Amino acid sequence: MTNFKNISILLASLLLINCAKRTTISGGDKDTIAPKIINSLPKNFSTNFEGNEIKITFDELIKVKDINKQLIISPPMKKQPIIVPQGSASKFISIKILDTLQPNTTYSFNFGQSITDNNEGNPFSQFKYVFSTGNTLDSLSIVGKIKDAYNQKPDNFVSVMLYDAKTFTDSTVYKENPLYITNTLDSLKEFSLENLKEGSYKIIALKEKTNNNKFNTDTDKIGFIESTITIPSSETIELELFQEKQAFKAEKPTQESNNKLFMGFKGDIKNSTITASYGNKEIPIKVSKFPVKNKDSVQIFYPNIKMDSIQISVSNGNYNKTFSSKLKTLKITDSLKLENKTENVLAFRESFKIKTNTPILNIDESKISIKNKDSIPVKFSTKYVDFEQEITFDFKKEENQKYILNILPGAIKDFYETTNDSLKYVCETKQLADYGNLKINLINVKRFPIIVELLIKDEVVYKMNSNSLTSFYFETIEPNLYTIRIIYDDNANNEWDTGNYLAKKQAEQIIYFPKEIDVRANWDVEQDFILD
Repeated sequence: MTNFKNISILLASLLLINCAKRTTISGGDKDTIAPKIINSLPKNFSTNFEGNEIKITFDELIKVKDINKQLIISPPMKKQPIIVPQGSASKFISIKILDTLQPNTTYSFNFGQSITDNNEGNPFSQFKYVFSTGNTLDSLSIVGKIKDAYNQKPDNFVSVMLYDAKTFTDSTVYKENPLYITNTLDSLKEFSLENLKEGSYKIIALKEKTNNNKFNTDTDKIGFIESTITIPSSETIELELFQEKQAFKAEKPTQESNNKLFMGFKGDIKNSTITASYGNKEIPIKVSKFPVKNKDSVQIFYPNIKMDSIQISVSNGNYNKTFSSKLKTLKITDSLKLENKTENVLAFRESFKIKTNTPILNIDESKISIKNKDSIPVKFSTKYVDFEQEITFDFKKEENQKYILNILPGAIKDFYETTNDSLKYVCETKQLADYGNLKINLINVKRFPIIVELLIKDEVVYKMNSNSLTSFYFETIEPNLYTIRIIYDDNANNEWDTGNYLAKKQAEQIIYFPKEIDVRANWDVEQDFILD
């Protein structure tokens, strides 16, 4: 009996130890349910609204975030309402209206994705609180979609606005608030304008920087259709956004060295004439592109003559301006330097290029030679582009070949009569089988001329144009995934042109092939592209 008792006590102790073993406490299934509204005062979709405060109560703690970006009030209010709480958890939202409400008008508050539960952040998506100051709620609507005139993907947070067609003028979008407004927010390409009155309207889309519902030509994109919209309507509206080309304007030049100025500008500088003078006497200058990509500035090189100031005159269409810049003696003076802009491997479609940091006046090809790996001379030609400050060497390339470019002293003379020292550059070619070929057949071309561009991650890498051809053969291109873009070049200037709102001009039409084209080494790819 004693042994039996001892064994029983031992078993009980082991059972207690096992029961006390540590385990992870489970919180149960993850909450994926969005908050629900218990009530609102006044009730949602009320008529004859007279108060200035709205209170909405939820079944759990909620948070309100990004309210300035997410909340859309239509018609827009001049004074934004006070909404609490923001950032802290609460079971209610209070909206205090500061603006004077219009009579017989239906208002809607679309909260977008701003309301979430406190624990898991589940959004109460696109919640709308609607009320009318009159006897009835306006219930008409229109729908549409947003495109970008240039990019394949449109911007997010695009505002779509309606104006009364009877009072609308071209200047309205610059000065006045719309009657109705909605926004695509951060995830929508489509839009819906709801709770509208019957009537005739003008429609405008804006991608804004200031979010003041006014068109700023310097910073905003705009989309419009010239015709009037009549509501009710079953039509699906498409609005294509573009950013206008800014009117040309030059900034006062700044001295950067003892022989160079920088001049910033807005707009397009291509058709500008820039001259310089000192003491009522014109002096020679050279103008070139600023070396930093996407920087709207030019370099102005002036001669090494003694001057205490310089006058720079700029004209572009109706724009005319003369700047006077004081000159100082600085520690920096630009002198001739040459930089290889070509990779070690030279592609068959490319030319060998050298960048210069001062403008070039003369190239003596008799002092330049190109030889292959067997020391056999190769015929070549040179071309210098002033604005790019770039020397191009064109020659016939062969597979698996090495090319040695020798530049003897004095072959290149710059704006300051400085010549180069002895230079040597080496580049190689690969096999043709290391590249791919792509043929594009365009079907249903509506007009000419057209431009065909191949892009890699939104950057144009190959380009062709045509006044009549519909098949384009891109030979020996790098293996990669390509996007195909077609431009109807209506003004035949070999580039895409944006639109202009006041001129009622839409941007030149662009059509993207709907998927990327995979071109691999030693592949021949043929792709039909229906321009629908």
